[in-house]
Amino acid sequence: MKAHDRVWLFDLDNTLHDASYAVFSQINREMTAYIARELALDEAEADALRRRYWLRYGATLLGLVRHHGVKAGHFLHHTHRLPGLEERVRGHRHDFAALARLRGRKFVVTNAPADYTRRVLDALGITRLFDGVVPVEAMAMFGHWRPKPDARMLRRLAARLHVPPARCVLVEDTLGHLKSARRVGMRTVWMQRFARRAALPQRWHKTPAFVDRRIGALRRLVQHGA
Repeated sequence: MKAHDRVWLFDLDNTLHDASYAVFSQINREMTAYIARELALDEAEADALRRRYWLRYGATLLGLVRHHGVKAGHFLHHTHRLPGLEERVRGHRHDFAALARLRGRKFVVTNAPADYTRRVLDALGITRLFDGVVPVEAMAMFGHWRPKPDARMLRRLAARLHVPPARCVLVEDTLGHLKSARRVGMRTVWMQRFARRAALPQRWHKTPAFVDRRIGALRRLVQHGA
């Protein structure tokens, strides 16, 4: 496959920017407060529920919609307003310079909502580098939410982009999402620059069978291909 034929699918948080630095903690607080308020739980119960649904479904939103009838738009709006977000977004200029040189079409594919995604990309100054954005609002199928790591959504995404999955490369920090991408035939790149090593102490220096490459900087994609 020629470089210009590739379709690059980039995750947003902890792939294009350091969300663990400050953004994730604020989002987690907002989600916990929302769950406590809407479901009449105390803070500890709400935080435990947030974590449980994130681990089970890959997105807290999905658990709340499925089991509690929460309206997705309401949840996304109230948990991602994040005043002062732009001042806390951190990325690396060398990564962004590499993105500009990377051949092929490039898309952001994220479980985050559209407005938040736009704000982060604008703050990083890299909106122009992408051919499009696929936020969580675009991951509904037949009336059901299908965020990453849903394999059906990934297959449909490739079809929407008019390419076979084998021409797509998912660049992502979350192993569960990469595993689903490989299941549908996509190539996979594990971005480790911003990931928390403590969360995967036994696997950090190993390359799972469903991962084609491990990288610590996006410029590695340009230097050696993927």
